[in-house]
Amino acid sequence: MAVAKAACLNHISRESSDIRRLANFYKEIFGFEEIESPDFEEFKVIWLNLPGSFPMHLIERNPLTKLPEGPYSSTAAVADPSNLPRGHHICFTVSNFDSFVQSLK
Repeated sequence: MAVAKAACLNHISRESSDIRRLANFYKEIFGFEEIESPDFEEFKVIWLNLPGSFPMHLIERNPLTKLPEGPYSSTAAVADPSNLPRGHHICFTVSNFDSFVQSLK
């Protein structure tokens, strides 16, 4: 498999039932700073940035989605895959999306 060219970490996302408490932890212990966060209306988010590093997106947990703690391929059932972007994830940016997809095949 070919290595993706110009791939970089875009952000890490964590789901939590108490995003304010989690934000305070990352700010006090690791030095993250709060940055402007989008308003998704149906759930709360807090965007953080670690100076010189990467952003972290904290997303309010929806107990109804029952997202698994492990990977999507785990044995836990996911009723609606559209809920996955709201759960834990790591996001990468690549310079050419189509080329990157071809390298995965």
